[in-house]
Amino acid sequence: MRAPRTTYNDEIFRPVRTKRAFEEISTEIKRLIFAGALKPGDRLPGENELARKYNVSRQTIREALRVLELTGVIKMRKGGIGGPLVVDTMLHAINNLYLDAVQMKSISKEEIEIARIKIEKAILDEAINRADHEDIQKLEDNLALEKMIYAKNLDAFEKNAEFHRLVAKASKNGLFVIVMESLIAVVADFRSRIGLDLEVSGRAIKEHEEIVKAIKMREHKRASALMEKHLTYVSEVLEEQPARKRRGKKSGRKS
Repeated sequence: MRAPRTTYNDEIFRPVRTKRAFEEISTEIKRLIFAGALKPGDRLPGENELARKYNVSRQTIREALRVLELTGVIKMRKGGIGGPLVVDTMLHAINNLYLDAVQMKSISKEEIEIARIKIEKAILDEAINRADHEDIQKLEDNLALEKMIYAKNLDAFEKNAEFHRLVAKASKNGLFVIVMESLIAVVADFRSRIGLDLEVSGRAIKEHEEIVKAIKMREHKRASALMEKHLTYVSEVLEEQPARKRRGKKSGRKS
């Protein structure tokens, strides 16, 4: 595990001089985080040191840190080793917004199905254009793990979901990765409430395998058709599973 960084040179935090300096400082620190100069787990310098580096008052730094904490990019820890810590909570917050919208019925299952198919096909199309050997290898490794888990009669949902994450990462588009995570969060929420049987995982593995073959061959149309078929099946199962479980209970069988 990477040890968190706690020391920085003066070049990374540059002085600012504006009437609302705390806003510019918070924006600058977010820029450093999004650019990867600061990573989750890194502890920022203390208030005094940040004030010196940015050539502003401690009060200005406190206001900037408060903005950063409210937007979910840092967390203030107390104690001797406390202070502002870079965290990765923004994606969690975005996922919660999607889940809240679904649970409050402002987004229907039909809307999710339509949006997911269109979005994932667009992501897949870009992944086919930009996937390199390493991306393909990760997808194949993931498939091998899916098969191994399924062979043990265990639920492979986590690896099934990881397949879609890897496709998004292969697109080399950070926004696609964020959107994919949110879509997966919504599907996982539905799944946790209704449950799915092993048959679904087995079919997902076979369909994922065909999609990977199409990606390797750079077959855009075939890959797109396979993805639409796969996601339509998953949506239908999510819709039908509660009824299947009710029928199974009435007949005394497990679904």
